[in-house]
Amino acid sequence: MSKKILHCENISKIFNAGEAEVKALQGVTLDMYANELLMLVGPSGCGKTTFVSVLSTLLSFEEGYCEILGNDTSKMSDEDKTAFRGENIGFVFQSFNLLPSLSSIDNVALPLTIAGVSREEAHKQAKEMLNAVELADKADSKPNSLSGGQQQRIAIARALVHQPKLIICDEPTSSLDQQSGQVVMQLLKKITKEKGVSMIVVTHDNRIYKYADRTAYMEDGRILKVDSYL
Repeated sequence: MSKKILHCENISKIFNAGEAEVKALQGVTLDMYANELLMLVGPSGCGKTTFVSVLSTLLSFEEGYCEILGNDTSKMSDEDKTAFRGENIGFVFQSFNLLPSLSSIDNVALPLTIAGVSREEAHKQAKEMLNAVELADKADSKPNSLSGGQQQRIAIARALVHQPKLIICDEPTSSLDQQSGQVVMQLLKKITKEKGVSMIVVTHDNRIYKYADRTAYMEDGRILKVDSYL
């Protein structure tokens, strides 16, 4: 097995809804390894999004322990978490979240621009990522001129451009047709092996389960089992 990059143990998360408490996570334990594509699956409301929000340091938790890339996240300040995400985590969303007024290359370069990288260097790195997702010819295109599958590949390039070690994908294929979804998953699988990143894919889409190295099944705030295909 590869090097462990993530260890979460007995994570619990409670949301207050008026006078009621909702136990979104109930003792979740999970390890993740370098260069793997891990799928997190289960019914709506089972805690998948809450759990990856904890993993990405966007959400705190009440009980348990979570170490990511050697860092105990419970000991981080909000400023530390923001810096940690900016350096180490990339995000891919169901809705692409591309800025419609920007070209593909400017959308991809955005994380670097925000981090203070010069426009010239940001564009250089963005071009490399567009080439990696096989859309170098769409560098000057706006999102509304691209297909859904192409927009998602642009979003993947944006998630990769700052060279994160962990990428979190929330339903990356659910708004795509069968063929586009397969192309996106083939790309994500290739990236984990060639770019040296680890990837968590939250999904309801059973058409893409075959691309997982391991699959963790969640229900009622717990991980019931983890299947490995390695």
